[in-house]
Amino acid sequence: MHPIHDHDPLMFLAVALAAKRRPAELVDVVAAIDLLQIAIPGEQRFIDSFARLAEAGLLLGRDDGLALTPAGLALFEALPKLSDGEERVFSVKQALAAYTPGIAEPLSAIEPAAVTAAIAAHRTAAAGPAKNLLVPKPKPAETSKSRPGQRQRKPMPARRKH
Repeated sequence: MHPIHDHDPLMFLAVALAAKRRPAELVDVVAAIDLLQIAIPGEQRFIDSFARLAEAGLLLGRDDGLALTPAGLALFEALPKLSDGEERVFSVKQALAAYTPGIAEPLSAIEPAAVTAAIAAHRTAAAGPAKNLLVPKPKPAETSKSRPGQRQRKPMPARRKH
């Protein structure tokens, strides 16, 4: 894929992380960038990166969000898993440099206002108790002492007085 801009690997990795189970909305992509602990780029850089990734055949836009194409998924699965944010972005950049573009997927126009709203929604959520929209919320501690697979003992019979 040529040319590769600085934000293209970040956007690819963020969409891959956010769209693991279902197509990602823009706020999910922003949360994934924040999860990688990298500064969130401006609205126009978002839109340009998404357009370049779609032209290379790695990203597709659906009615319910953004997702990776099968070629994009194959590229993501070939990446090393155990590394921090900056190392993962660098490995994605190397993989994108070696990638030969496939069939381009049409990407519906993403409005700058939608990106601005997604960034604002993520910042609002970050100010609350959730901190990041991609991290699951903590479950409340269970108060019962029984655990699955463990049975309750019968109480001992009362002693008789003789």
